[in-house]
Amino acid sequence: MFKKITVFVLLVCLVLSFAACGAKGGPETDSGKAQPQQTESLKQETEQETEGESETAAQTPAQIKVAGLKGPTTMGIVHLKDKAEKETLFDTYTFTMATQADEVAAALIKGNVDIALIPANLAAVVYQKSSQGIAVVDINTAGVLYCVTGRDDIKGIKDLAGKTVILTGQGTTPEYSLRYLLAQNQVDDCTLEFKSEATEVAAALAADANQIAVLPQPFATVAQVQNSALKEAFSLESEWNKLGLDSKLLTGVTVVRRAFFEEHPDAVARFLALHEESAKAALEDVAATAELVAANGIIEKAPIAQKALPKCAICCVYGQEMKAALSGYLQVLFDQNPASVGGQMPGENFYLASLTPEK
Repeated sequence: MFKKITVFVLLVCLVLSFAACGAKGGPETDSGKAQPQQTESLKQETEQETEGESETAAQTPAQIKVAGLKGPTTMGIVHLKDKAEKETLFDTYTFTMATQADEVAAALIKGNVDIALIPANLAAVVYQKSSQGIAVVDINTAGVLYCVTGRDDIKGIKDLAGKTVILTGQGTTPEYSLRYLLAQNQVDDCTLEFKSEATEVAAALAADANQIAVLPQPFATVAQVQNSALKEAFSLESEWNKLGLDSKLLTGVTVVRRAFFEEHPDAVARFLALHEESAKAALEDVAATAELVAANGIIEKAPIAQKALPKCAICCVYGQEMKAALSGYLQVLFDQNPASVGGQMPGENFYLASLTPEK
């Protein structure tokens, strides 16, 4: 009898022991039910780490090759160039300056330049030739073209009838803008004589003040310094505005190779911020800018550069404002001569209208 009771007690203890184990398993089960919350928390932490890694990767420094023309477009980036040479910027820059636009265009098409400052219409031509391989970042100069002569009978476009005008920029903004204004004013007997670069035109005017030329700033001012008999007869921008068009006369734009932008969009945004800063400095600190312009060989002497800078229409217009102004200008040129913009109007992806400076 005693043995039966003992066995019964042992069985009861054994049952209670299993129950206790089950009770201990309760919190483990509850813990198991709580596991999805822990998984979600870990997931969020992992996503945050991944975002951090992506952001770090997006901020990788880039090697940026910039090319510009000897003139107002490059004058707008002299502070950027000076900063890149004196300070340690996030990105590394190399700068080249050409005297003819086709040199820069060829470098762009070959992929030897990442960002370039070129005539507005040439950007559209390169866009077509490079199979849409470039896009516009900003407008860097507005109207900088002036008619310069020592003659008193030249006061506007209509006075160029029957005359010979010397100029540079064949196949680019100076030629097409002048031809458009001549056509709109029914002047069909004006002869255009092209020189390879602006300094040649200035030299011709220095030798003979009776010649008539169309020059961009700062070379229009240089010519007047070389020959005091010369004066600015009129600006092409003022003649353009008289037509009452829904567009502005533009001179230069900044473009980027599409492949470079797709690989380094953050670097292009940083460039845009530096360009905006440089253009602002060029307008606000003319004396310092003039020194840099002379140091970079754009104009020989700083006092002449200081005199010309206020007329150089340096700017940095981006976003939708850039797109509206540039597309309007190109449409005017296209309507006159499709070849001036590469045969057809550029598509929507020609404009990087959503790009803003990275502050």
